[in-house]
Amino acid sequence: MRTKISIIITIVVLLLIPLIAMQFSNAINWGVLDFIIAAILLFSSGLFINLVKQKVSSKRLQVVIIVFILLALLLIWAELAVGVF
Repeated sequence: MRTKISIIITIVVLLLIPLIAMQFSNAINWGVLDFIIAAILLFSSGLFINLVKQKVSSKRLQVVIIVFILLALLLIWAELAVGVF
């Protein structure tokens, strides 16, 4: 339970960055749906990383899997943001 709370706090802090930036610049234009999708992506990634840390005993394998999770997160984020692929 404590881990989920720390994941949620981290997500809120990360989502505050574009929210605050929107107040000062017109270059960032997020809607409510953008924030919801970002929260879902970040929360699911955080849960998967936490699951890997709990279930995989090998540190090397943990790092490899976590890197793939983060890479998938970044690729999905880039695709949703600007349609890279």
